[in-house]
Amino acid sequence: MTDSKTASKSTTAPMSGADPEVASGVSQFFTPLVHELTVLAVNGKQAHWNVRGRDFLEVHEFLDTVVDHAQEWADLAAERVVALGLPIDARLATIASDTEAANPKAGFKQSDDTIADVVAQIDVATARVNAAIKGLEELDPASQDVAIAIRQGLDKDRWFLAAHVSVK
Repeated sequence: MTDSKTASKSTTAPMSGADPEVASGVSQFFTPLVHELTVLAVNGKQAHWNVRGRDFLEVHEFLDTVVDHAQEWADLAAERVVALGLPIDARLATIASDTEAANPKAGFKQSDDTIADVVAQIDVATARVNAAIKGLEELDPASQDVAIAIRQGLDKDRWFLAAHVSVK
């Protein structure tokens, strides 16, 4: 049986033997990234269901790819934090209060508008991952490698979407 001091301490001190400053720093950068990637996944699925227009099928199908990638990358970043011994809070209420992404309007949208919305959300996630890449350079190169891999994937997904409408 643990007392409240021990239980409280277990959620703030790394459980893995990792340097507490490293674990805390990685969490500081990856938690907001997990939140933005989760928002991208949820809103990407919403866009997938409601896209309309001349290139419906291509956009509809690729949005599933974007959603899958966002979920994979959120999981990768979250598991890095947990591997370093700290918990991550990715409950929907927590994410909703922390995200910088705009909340797109519900309902059917033409593919060009859908793409613009999803590209804007990718840009928000990219800003978060850029902060992680910069902040983790000296703190934890292994975590920085994770962030770089996520950035490469976001860039590719953005390119594939933006190519449909020549969004900058």
